[in-house]
Order: sequence, then C-alpha cells, then structure tokens
Amino acid sequence: MTPAVHHRTLPVDGLEVFYRQAGNPNAPAVVLLHGFPTSSHMFRHLIPALADRYHVIAPDHIGFGQSAMPAVEDFPYTFAALTEITSGLLHRLGVARFAMYVQDYGAPIGWRLALQDPDRITAIITQNGNAYEEGFVRAFWDGLFAYATAPDPSTELRVRAALTLGITRWQYLNGVADPSLVSPDNWVHDQALLDRPGNDEIQLALFRDYPSNVDLYPQVHQFFRDSRVPLLAVWGANDEIFGPAGAEAFRRDLPDAEIHLLDSGHFALESHLETITAHVRDFLARVPA
Repeated sequence: MTPAVHHRTLPVDGLEVFYRQAGNPNAPAVVLLHGFPTSSHMFRHLIPALADRYHVIAPDHIGFGQSAMPAVEDFPYTFAALTEITSGLLHRLGVARFAMYVQDYGAPIGWRLALQDPDRITAIITQNGNAYEEGFVRAFWDGLFAYATAPDPSTELRVRAALTLGITRWQYLNGVADPSLVSPDNWVHDQALLDRPGNDEIQLALFRDYPSNVDLYPQVHQFFRDSRVPLLAVWGANDEIFGPAGAEAFRRDLPDAEIHLLDSGHFALESHLETITAHVRDFLARVPA
C-alpha cells in the first residue's frame, strides 16, 4: 500500500507554512528542501517512496508554492529569514534530528540549519544543491552575481529572464536525455506561481541576497570537516546551473561522500526518480538512527 501523503499548513511567526507530510512521526525524519522556482511539488513522487520507513516532511518556502507570500515590504526575503521559518516549522512539528535532502535554494537553507545546530543533522542528500564555488556554471551565474553586486535597470533586465516561462521550461528539460519523461505540468505549475502579482519582486530580493550563501561556504566546509556528516550526492551531471564539479567538490571536506552523477539536468528527479530513490534508500539505511 502506498503511504498516504498529507497536505497541511501551520503558522510560523505569523505566516502560514504549507508542507507535505507522510510516514510514522516516530520514524527517523527526512526533511526535503526544494529549490527555485518550484516548491514541495518537486518531491510529490519521492515522498511516498520514502515514507514506509521515514517520517518525511517537505515544506514550501515563504513566497513559494502554497505557503504565505507576504509583500517584500512585509517580510525580509533573505535566505536567513527563510531558514528561520523552516527551523520554526520543524520545532512546531517536534522534529529534533533529521536527515535533509537539499536541491538548489534548499541547499543554503539546509546549510544554515546545520550551522545553527550541527548535532541535529543525521545525514545529507544533495541533488544539485551547491556548497562550493566550483559548482557554479558561470554562463548562468555571472548575470545574477552582477545584479546582486550592482542592482540597476540593466543588470535587473538580464536576471528577469529567469522568471519567464522559457527559462522555467529550460530548467526542467536542459540536459535531459529523454525530455518526454518530464511532464510539462512542472513548468506550467511553477510559472503560474511565479506570475502571481508581486512574486517577481520577491525573487529579485532573493537574487540580491544569494551572495550571502557563498559567504557562508567556509563555515559550511568547516561543518563538514568537523561533523563528518554522511553525505550522498545524486546529481544531474548535465545541469548548466550547478555543474558536476560542485558534486565532486564535497569529497574535499568529506572524503567518504558518496557521489552519483546522473545523465540528467537540474531537476533530475523528473527523469531519474527510481534511480535516485534507490540510492537514497540504500544510503539512509546505512546511516545510524
């Protein structure tokens, strides 16, 4: 029987946070942290595939998915602020220790959770979730860093392209050997949420804050060295946002990191669900409870 997936909301600091939840709350917890421009929707198939053994929780970040979307004047759209909301949700759910699965934006949120309390992290699975400068594909990132350094109409125009349907679709299909495996429902769903009035300003604020994640990398690397946290990288090797060098770099600080490069792109779960699920289940089964 496929485990039931529940769709719930809880208030955290006065904001409604939507999350998907499945599995026995007494089982080891696995927290799934999504990337840009998607939501917990990206984990809709992975959640039931893990929930027979694990308590699985997948929140939507503030400004994404079904969670609250306050205006930029009413909420500080930074990765630190998104982390505080995530931490508050986990506290409300009574999740003290957990493994985390991070992708794209989910990675810097996950790294901040780990830096807040290293002992609460039992394991890390990263799917194109970057922690090293080697991971940045410069053709994609140079424009964003230029905008973050000097936001003005000319630099903003370039990054606004990332909020369009063409780029959302590209993120799902680029690097995928068989694009017919990827449902167009993904980019239609994500784009509808991106196109909500005011969401463009939210995304621009997070673009401007992105360098704060890079500034934390030395602390993140020290956390890896100190904790020796078990880490699995299941990485779309053809991703032109976070390239495979970003996956290989984890071994610099975690020599025992397990790395699998997949013939896929940024959203590898869409084309390689069964492969990723098998790797994750095998990896988590070897992590001490």
